[in-house]
Amino acid sequence: MGNHILEANITREYISENSGKIRRDFAFAAPVVVLLIVVMVVLIVVIVLGNALIILAFKMDRSLRRQSNYFLLNLAISDFLVGAFCVPVYLPYILTGKWMLGRHLCKLWLVMDYLLCAASAFNIVLISYDRFLSVTRAVRPLHLTEARPFRMPDHAGRLLFFFCFGPWYLWLEVSYRARQGMTRCALGKMAAVWVLAFLLYGPAILLWEHVTGKSHVPEDQCFAEFFHTWYFLLCASTLEFFFPFLSVTFFNLSIYRSIRERRARHGPGPRALAQAGRQRLRMASCICRGPLAPPENRAEPDGAERPGRSMRGGSQCSRLAQDKKIAKSLAIIVCVFALCWAPYTLLMIIRAACRGRCVSSHWYEVTFWLLWLNSAINPFLYPLCHSSFRRAFAKILCPKPRSTQTPHDHPATAQR
Repeated sequence: MGNHILEANITREYISENSGKIRRDFAFAAPVVVLLIVVMVVLIVVIVLGNALIILAFKMDRSLRRQSNYFLLNLAISDFLVGAFCVPVYLPYILTGKWMLGRHLCKLWLVMDYLLCAASAFNIVLISYDRFLSVTRAVRPLHLTEARPFRMPDHAGRLLFFFCFGPWYLWLEVSYRARQGMTRCALGKMAAVWVLAFLLYGPAILLWEHVTGKSHVPEDQCFAEFFHTWYFLLCASTLEFFFPFLSVTFFNLSIYRSIRERRARHGPGPRALAQAGRQRLRMASCICRGPLAPPENRAEPDGAERPGRSMRGGSQCSRLAQDKKIAKSLAIIVCVFALCWAPYTLLMIIRAACRGRCVSSHWYEVTFWLLWLNSAINPFLYPLCHSSFRRAFAKILCPKPRSTQTPHDHPATAQR
């Protein structure tokens, strides 16, 4: 975020004992400048194009407009703004070591930088929570109604029941997946992410100097006033990283536990089922070769399933396979989130506590760039983990030519 600029790895800094202000001298070789420009331009292009492809896929493919995918869209919007605004504005600052865009744009850039990074973290939590509900609560209402059938009260009690518990009872009858089309609730959660992300850092960035009565930021620099306030950064980092990381870890473990329990409850895996199926075919062939028995006395092979039961088992297996894909995709996104966020968060708190004397600015700058690198990686995780996004991207990048065949050329119409 913006508070890393105080001690960027491209400058020399010293503290004046009289004024206490931090000054920096630009010291960059020409080859390093060219290399930095190339790297940052590539990063900007990847972030902008990758996340723009996600947004375009939502606009063109209506099948993606489900509640769970709307949260991915929210994450893509925040990542897109990182590449479209935060990184380009930072480019001249890191090359020259001086902020030349004015104090108001500095405040706007800091607010956007902190806002977008926090929104990305909160979106990860929202996506994890939605996947958690999809796996662990999807069949629970139907399971409850099947296992423990509810007897409706008679006479006047029936009217009282519907008046008091009717909405809740109807909600139990509808599974989580059947409520995927409720986009209004999804939009409310998406808006809540942005509001919470702004409240985390926005007021502090805008009002800190007015509360303290003075500003510690030089005119040619741009960083947050609370850069060395370690207790504020510790509290903010707890809400921005530690709490989201613990939450998504809990969701992941719950999903893994649910899948293991369902796998044990539904029986052996696909390979064992295939072997059992081959054994059933052999047993059936042996029975068919024997003498015919009356239908009422004809016994089924051991372990054979009726068509209804086999269809139900097939749907359960397909559902279990789908949930495994959800768990794998979520685990990949969470691992990338942790690798990109943990180093920066820890070093930010340590540097604030020791006022920048115990951690090299080079390492701190590297960990900061990992945050923006996460915005470039996320668009590649979507098609890797979701087949629906792969199909949408294929339609956009490799559109199939439309058929120009006329009705007269159709063989069926020609025979008529």
